[in-house]
Amino acid sequence: MNTSNIPVLIPAVFMFAALAVPMVGLWKRSLSIYPALLASLLAAWYSASGLMHTIEHGAVSYHLSGWVPPIGIEYVLDPLSAFICLVITAVTTVVLFFSRKIVKFETPDKEMPFYALAMLLLMGLTGMVMTGDFFNLYVFLEISALAGYALVAIGDKRAPVAAFKYLTLGTAGAAFYLLGVSFIFISTGTLNMADVASVIHLVDHTVPVMIGLSLIVLGTGLKMALFPMHAWMPDAYSYASSAATALIAPIGTKVSAYVLLRIMFDVFEPGYSAGELPLAQIVGYLGAIGVIWGSILAICQKELKTMLAYSSVAQVGYIGIGIGLASPLGFIGAVLHILNHACMKACLFLISGCLRFRLGHSWIPKFEDSLRITMPWTAVAFVVAAISMIGLPPTAGFFSKWYLALGSIEQGAWIFLVVLLVSSLLNAVYFFRIIEKMYIRPQSEEMIKAQEQAESPTWGRKEAPWSMLGPVMLLAVSLLVLGVFNVWIVSNFIEFMIPIGL
Repeated sequence: MNTSNIPVLIPAVFMFAALAVPMVGLWKRSLSIYPALLASLLAAWYSASGLMHTIEHGAVSYHLSGWVPPIGIEYVLDPLSAFICLVITAVTTVVLFFSRKIVKFETPDKEMPFYALAMLLLMGLTGMVMTGDFFNLYVFLEISALAGYALVAIGDKRAPVAAFKYLTLGTAGAAFYLLGVSFIFISTGTLNMADVASVIHLVDHTVPVMIGLSLIVLGTGLKMALFPMHAWMPDAYSYASSAATALIAPIGTKVSAYVLLRIMFDVFEPGYSAGELPLAQIVGYLGAIGVIWGSILAICQKELKTMLAYSSVAQVGYIGIGIGLASPLGFIGAVLHILNHACMKACLFLISGCLRFRLGHSWIPKFEDSLRITMPWTAVAFVVAAISMIGLPPTAGFFSKWYLALGSIEQGAWIFLVVLLVSSLLNAVYFFRIIEKMYIRPQSEEMIKAQEQAESPTWGRKEAPWSMLGPVMLLAVSLLVLGVFNVWIVSNFIEFMIPIGL
């Protein structure tokens, strides 16, 4: 395989899949998933190959149609972009495999539009990661955003309203980003990120550049759902279909976090983003407030998907804290949490989908210890994911918080350290109350009668089909594997991504 083409091949695969899905779907609707699944697998393979290549040989630059930047558009594959692409494509492959039955169950007759929109979403997200051009990033951002709005709208009867709120705030975020890019272009005369990085030190003290970077951070923070710009997230995640939520929640906000890392520490020098113009610190403090605020609101929720949505506000805050630390340990913590949270949140939203598929709801007050009997593997997977979210070893979630805590100590950022400790306690409150219901709360009289009348044991009788349970168990196991091998991941991959000067 010619590795020089990988930067453009990854989004191109999803673009062609977005065209193939309707053609296959018009012939036979139930087959719509297969072009999408094949594209995700292929993109994951390209991403993994690209990551290994960039670690060994350095970054790959692709000039679209042979036009050299700044006239042409450049796509760049380096360790960071390849790693984020691998996270996106690997997690979405698992989610798409899970989605076949639940899409048909929750949104019947909409399989074809669902998978076509999913491919457009992934094309936009991977394009944002691969591009080396500010305006091209905006184009991909809009493609992914429009697909995301439509995916959210394919939900229950409240989903269109949630999608409209998402659209309104998302459009505002895109407008802020584009306005910021225009200030950067006026000041530097180029939209190519590498060119901007090479000349920005000549003009970074000017007001237009300061305003431009501030607007870019504001717009991207809105897309990332950074506190207090998270208002679109809870409703969008709660009312979208289970498959759509599991697809958007683990990766959507992470790509915006990647954009922040790329622009603040790679295009601009870390000393500028975190010193002369202290935007990194602002992102860090907003992230810290979001961690506490999201966790408190998650405790107040009675519906599992809504609780997980508010939990996502808190989890985005951890990445914000990593950016705010503006240090190698903070960077490692932020990137590792992008990986860990993608797996954790995908696992939890898939579990929510399994519960809705079998029980018809994910209403926490109705949970009781019959779940450990009727859905034992789902309950075990929930415990593993919950422990990881709380941040207990040896699960993945512990280690990203560990690096953030080390970075906080190193930088003397004691407020961030306190936030990390308090948030773990808050996470324990809202996750252990569900575990308590699943394993300790006595069964209802109706369930006891059903047990007595059953001719055979009910153990495992209500588990979701293996096509759904398999991805859940795979993600749960991955949380243990990522935790055990966290040092290997950091030393062999993430350390190669740390920007110069950080």
